[in-house]
Amino acid sequence: MIRRVFKAFQYRDFRLMWIGACTSSIGTWMQIVAQGWLIYRLSHSAFLLALDQFLGGIPIFLFSLLGGVVADRVERRKILLASQYVQMTTAGLLTILVATGHVHVWHILCLSFISGFAQAFGGPAYQALIPTLVEKEDMPNAIALNSIQFNVAVMVGPALAGQALAKLGEKWCFGLNALSFLAPIISLSLITARFLPVKTTDSVLSSLKQGIRFTRKQSSMEALIILAFCMTGLSMPMRTYFPVFVKDIFHRGPETYGNLLALMGLGSICGSLGIASAGNFRKKGLVALAALICLGVGISGFALSKYLPLSESFLVLVGASMMAVFATVNSLVQLITTNEMRGRVMSVYNFAFRGGMPMGNLLSGWLVPLFTAPVVLSVNGFALILLALYFLLIQRKLAAL
Repeated sequence: MIRRVFKAFQYRDFRLMWIGACTSSIGTWMQIVAQGWLIYRLSHSAFLLALDQFLGGIPIFLFSLLGGVVADRVERRKILLASQYVQMTTAGLLTILVATGHVHVWHILCLSFISGFAQAFGGPAYQALIPTLVEKEDMPNAIALNSIQFNVAVMVGPALAGQALAKLGEKWCFGLNALSFLAPIISLSLITARFLPVKTTDSVLSSLKQGIRFTRKQSSMEALIILAFCMTGLSMPMRTYFPVFVKDIFHRGPETYGNLLALMGLGSICGSLGIASAGNFRKKGLVALAALICLGVGISGFALSKYLPLSESFLVLVGASMMAVFATVNSLVQLITTNEMRGRVMSVYNFAFRGGMPMGNLLSGWLVPLFTAPVVLSVNGFALILLALYFLLIQRKLAAL
């Protein structure tokens, strides 16, 4: 059983990438927690919290399609290294600004945009690289284990950030994040796998059209793309407004903020382990839609609860179901895609998956001051349930995968 869950770890390059990515993700989540807390401390504005998330995500929405073309034309390892260096620099600058007492909200917003721009190119390259490190039959397991590393970070990073915020201050969270980028840089230097792109005379625009055309030819891919966009647009704003719930509803401090994110990460690990242990199972679409219903229930329950232990229980459900949906949908997209098209197709998927985040945060940033965070998030959860029922009962192509 244990061997089946961690089967992809038999590949050396995958292990190296997993360790490097996990270390970096822990640092990133420390910064996410500290950054949200810092913005709300400086401004006490729910809108600026959403704007920060929007500016961090909109470059991914705008440039990830181009990033996918680049990932199919340039060695993916080099793209990832460049992305890590840029993100390390932005974290380092933020550390200096906070440590010297010169930080303003506009500094944070600008650095979020620059970091998002780097991720627009690094994201498609990373998603296209991971499946090439293992055999095809072990690809679903590798994707699920990659989800686990992300969610180990979601659990560990916020817990560490909560302690660091309370005892040491925001600058330590930003500084440790800057140092954490050394781990993937070292991992990328050690892996032996290389993607050698086929030389092409096609223009960038022509290559981009090929990726979109390939996506549209696959009968179920469009449904997966729509699902990815709606799912992230409706679910991700919940995490954005954690500082609002912690300060204004539960009347707690940064440790509680970190604990909430850590509990959500714990649930995500459980969901990822469940998907990893199942291997290359059948009816992935049906499992994804069932998990989407659970996700909607968890978000609405958290939004409406004013009792902290009950809210924490809902967050574990949210984390588990969210990761079950993410990992299953990602596996379906990867299995449909050929390797020479992988960068472009994953960029289309990334365009939808990551694009939903800034759009959802922008819309919620406008609605929350009008209707309050609990009302907006509970409606989002109900909308996710309706979305799942639509694909289950009306547009059944996805449920048959």
